[in-house]
Amino acid sequence: MDIGQIAILIPIIGVMIPIVAIWTKHQQKMAELQADSTARHTAEKAAQYASQIQRLEDRVQVLERIVTDGGYDIATQIEALRDTRKVEDSGNGVPLNISKKEQA
Repeated sequence: MDIGQIAILIPIIGVMIPIVAIWTKHQQKMAELQADSTARHTAEKAAQYASQIQRLEDRVQVLERIVTDGGYDIATQIEALRDTRKVEDSGNGVPLNISKKEQA
């Protein structure tokens, strides 16, 4: 390399060093902003999951209370519901405004 080429490279290097320093600081700041954004997003998700877990725990507690309640008879209550829902076979298909006497 001759002296003319070195004389040209020195100012170029002098200009490139601050540019690289500014670019490096910018990249570092962008990485910090991205880390902060990710941390906030993660915290929001954690809060949502905690809320959902609390709701599920509350539901499980209610179900446990129902199942462990000594006076609670599930089978009897199911049968009682079935009895109240029974439809008389003789009344199936009869319109509401027509009595059984009119059909005969």
